[in-house]
Amino acid sequence: MATDIVTPTFPESIQEGTVAKWHKRPGEPASRDEVLVDIETDKVVIEVVAPVDGSLAEILKQEQEIVHTGDLLARFAAGAAAEPGEDAAPAGTAPAAEQPGTAPEAAAPAAGIASPAARKLAEERGVDLARVAGSGRDGRITKEDIVNYQPPGESPPAPAAAPPVQSTPVAEPPATAGERLERRVPMSRMRARIAERLLEVTRTTAMLSTFNEVDMHRVMDVRTQYKDEFARVHNGVRLGFMSFFVKAAVEALKRFPQVNASIDDNDVIYHAYQDIGVAVSTDRGLVVPVLRDADNLSMAEIESKIADFGERARAGKLTIEEMTGGTFTITNGGVFGSLLSTPILNPPQAAILGMHTIKERPVVEDGEIVVRPMMYLALSYDHRLIDGRDAVRFLVAIKEMIEYPAKILLQI
Repeated sequence: MATDIVTPTFPESIQEGTVAKWHKRPGEPASRDEVLVDIETDKVVIEVVAPVDGSLAEILKQEQEIVHTGDLLARFAAGAAAEPGEDAAPAGTAPAAEQPGTAPEAAAPAAGIASPAARKLAEERGVDLARVAGSGRDGRITKEDIVNYQPPGESPPAPAAAPPVQSTPVAEPPATAGERLERRVPMSRMRARIAERLLEVTRTTAMLSTFNEVDMHRVMDVRTQYKDEFARVHNGVRLGFMSFFVKAAVEALKRFPQVNASIDDNDVIYHAYQDIGVAVSTDRGLVVPVLRDADNLSMAEIESKIADFGERARAGKLTIEEMTGGTFTITNGGVFGSLLSTPILNPPQAAILGMHTIKERPVVEDGEIVVRPMMYLALSYDHRLIDGRDAVRFLVAIKEMIEYPAKILLQI
């Protein structure tokens, strides 16, 4: 009996999704909990998995179709996989008797459990599937089995004369000189949502930015001196710069609660906790997972969580809950080489801190010119809620704590 595969229940903040990619086609085997299809929403990619061992019987929602909670995506057949359009053999049907003079093939599976690719290649090469021993799951014949099949009595061909594994499509003719090519692709749901939110920020906030620079040499000295011991004590967790900035931001937010606040209609909501969003770049766009109660996290916990966020964000494994909320955001364009930029607000938050690349520059200290590793910092803020004076003082507080890391520990 076929099982219905339906769209999972979306969180309240998500109304619909798009069928991004089918990982299985009708007839292809799927193990229990193996991913069948990806549903892309404006925040995350949701994976729909096989309920039991079996195969897809029918796909009802094609790629790029819009789906809602509970929509029927496909039908799934439990048990051995069957080719599309083929009916399972009736129970109790006896195997065909061997023909006189035909050598028995003890390991030869029935032709019906060959993969679609193997069946197609066998037809192209005139290979009798009944004579091919399958190396796949439960004796399933794979495309590689057809490629490697050697008819009885024939010597194996020389490697140079071996047929190609897959027929190569005819290449498009090269573009002629001066030809202007274009390619149109639909915007992903996540990219469309990012664009919508960015435009919303420019329309609904009074965003300004203030800048400063920070001398990184003391933080870099601490990191160089203790990174090996830090990794050894904390089970391989690497000490980076982000944990220093998260800790500095937490202390600065305590001193300037309006930077940690948000606007809701005509009300100002002051948050008595610090949930720090950390922007992570992926192939699909920028996502911002949140460090909950960052004030209660150690530097090792911060670094570990950020590394985990990065891995799962690029794999599309983050949950809606992990990207919901946040009272302040930090983004690091410096990892891509950005020297100076203006980060855009992440509503409904009132401010965002932008880190940039570290460059050695001459600076004056005690009347002498010295070379220091310097980083530009940018704070974008909603001027409706945060005055320019407080924004500047907030950024100076972060600058001072990074330049003198002991202040983070001492909370001064």
